[in-house]
Amino acid sequence: MGTTTSRRYANEAYAITARNVTFDWSGVPLHYLPGEPVATQFFNFMHLVLPEGERAMAAALAEALPYIHDERLREEVQGFIGQESMHASSHEGVREHLERNGVPIQPVIERMQYFADRVIGERGLTGRAKKQWLKERLGLYAAMEHFTAVIGQWFLDSEEIEDMHPMMLDLIRWHGAEEVEHRNVVFDAFQYLDGSYTRRTRTALLAAATLIGLYAVTMRYLVRNDPEPEKAKHPILNYITATRRGKIPSFTVFITEMPKYLRPNFHPSDMGDLDAAIRYLAISPAARAAESTETESTS
Repeated sequence: MGTTTSRRYANEAYAITARNVTFDWSGVPLHYLPGEPVATQFFNFMHLVLPEGERAMAAALAEALPYIHDERLREEVQGFIGQESMHASSHEGVREHLERNGVPIQPVIERMQYFADRVIGERGLTGRAKKQWLKERLGLYAAMEHFTAVIGQWFLDSEEIEDMHPMMLDLIRWHGAEEVEHRNVVFDAFQYLDGSYTRRTRTALLAAATLIGLYAVTMRYLVRNDPEPEKAKHPILNYITATRRGKIPSFTVFITEMPKYLRPNFHPSDMGDLDAAIRYLAISPAARAAESTETESTS
C-alpha cells in the first residue's frame, strides 16, 4: 500500500459535500455564447463527454473505499462520489437541450459510454488483477482530474465568457468550483493505494493523449453537425481566434500542465484557488437555491 501525499490541509474542517442543484433550460439559445459558434461547441464537449467519465470515476472511487482506512480521506472520497454523481446528472439537461434543438448527440454519448464501460471500466476482474487494474484506473483518473481542475479554475477566472447565458455560466462555474474544491481527492486515493511514480507518469501521459483524442474527434463532430444557419464558415480559424480572445482555453493545456503534474513532489493542493471556488459556491444561484431547499426540508 502506498502512503498519502503531504496533507498540509489535514487539520482543515472544510468538508466536500454534494449540492443538489437544478437548472432551468427555458429560453437558453443553442449558441449560448453569443456570436461564438465554435467556442460554444467547446462547452458542449465538456457537457457531453464529462458525465460518463465522472460516473466511471465515482464507480472507481467507490470500489477503492474498502481499501482506504484513513478517515479523512474516506470522507473526502465519499464527498467526491456525491459531487461527481451530481455533476453527471446535472449535465443531462444539456443533452436534452441539444437534442431539442436538432443536434444529433447520440453518437457522442455512445462513444463515451463504450469508453467508460468497456475501455476503462471495472472489467469483471478478481483478486490481485482487480486491485492492479483499480490502481491503474485511479492513476488515469487522477491525471484527468488535474486537467479538469485547471479548466475549472479557468471557468472561475475568465472575464471573457461573462456574456454567456446566465444559467449556463452558473452551471459551468458551479461545476468548475467543485472541480477545484475536490481537486486532490483522486490523487490522494491513488497515492494511498499505490503511489508509484512510474504508474503516475505512464497514466498521466495516457490521460493527456486520451483527452486530446476525445477533444479533437468530438469538437469536429459537433462543429460539423451544428444545425444553426450561423454556424462557423471557417471553423478552424474561428477556433483559433476564439482561443486568442480568451473565449475558450487553449488545447495546449493538456501539454503545458504535464511538467507540473509530473514533478515528484507535486500535490493538487498547490494549484488552484480554493478560496475563489468557495466564494463562488456561496453566490452561485443554483448552489444557493439547493442550500435553501435543503434547509427548508430539514426545518
